Order: sequence, then C-alpha cells, then structure tokens
Amino acid sequence: MDIGSTIRSIRKRKNITIAQICEKTGLSQGFMSQVETNKTSPSIATLEHIAGALDVPLAYLLLKKEERMQIVRKEERILTSSGPEQLRVFHLGSTQHMRMMIVEIPPGASTGEIPHAHEGEEVHLVLQGKIYAEQGEDSAIFEEGDSFSWNACTPHRVRNDGEHPALVLISVYHDAQKDTGWMG
Repeated sequence: MDIGSTIRSIRKRKNITIAQICEKTGLSQGFMSQVETNKTSPSIATLEHIAGALDVPLAYLLLKKEERMQIVRKEERILTSSGPEQLRVFHLGSTQHMRMMIVEIPPGASTGEIPHAHEGEEVHLVLQGKIYAEQGEDSAIFEEGDSFSWNACTPHRVRNDGEHPALVLISVYHDAQKDTGWMG
C-alpha cells in the first residue's frame, strides 16, 4: 500500500505544506517526510490525525488506487458487441465485483433463441423501447422505466419486442474477480 504517496498527492493538491500538517497534528517534519516517502508506516491513530489535517476521510487514505472513484466520460466509453446478434454494449464503469452497461437491442433482436446462463446477478432498467424477458417459467414485457432482476446462473433471454431500438441499463454483480460478461 502506498499511503505516503497518497498523502503527499493530497497535500500538494490542497497547497498544504508539511509544516502546516505538523502544526495541526503535532508530528515532526522528519516523521512526516518519512511517511510521505513510505519509509515508515504510521499507526491508524496517526493516520487519523493526518487525514483530519488534510480534511479527508481516513478510509480514503487506506483505499488502493483501483478502489478509488473511477471516471468514464460518455465519449470514453468502451463499446463491445455481445451475443449471436452482436448487440452493442456500452461499458459505463466497474468495480471489483460489479459492472454497469447500456445494451442497445435493435427491433426484433435478442440475446439468442436459446436461453443462456452465466455467473452473477443482474438488475435491468429499460431506458427506451419494449423488452420481452424470460427466465425459466417466468416471462414479462417491460417498457421504459420498468425494471427486472435475476440470478444469471439460471438460463434466461431478452428480446426487443418493439419497433424501435431498445436501450437497457444493466448492473451485474459477480463474486469472482473475472466474469464471463453479460450474456456469458
């Protein structure tokens, strides 16, 4: 963990000197310098004082870089295709166990004639269009604003039953670090 670099980065971004941190925390400048260069590991109590002086939550200092806020601008979204009909999938963001995407389904297109299964749990929100979804004996038609969810390890399929392209916002939770992806 690179807490020292995180502290230094926050301090510099906020234009706070090491002397100002030491004044607020009672720590020596030599000690703070060693903390920032990762030559010493401060206690949680000391980190709490440093976090207070930097005006950030203690938990933020303890996050790994990949656990911090990730930003994906609209024009930076990754676009892939999925399924037998190569549906367009716009990737919005992800964490270790969760992914969010918008899937564009042309009129009449589906995730395939045969229901499929994969790891994870999914929540769907129809942003636009008319969607038919089925899982086992359950099936329903969904329109703009409707939502549905399921455990994706049970075979399922989705089809656009409307005359216009449908957009579905999908959030996928999975236990494993590596997931086979939407429509597995």
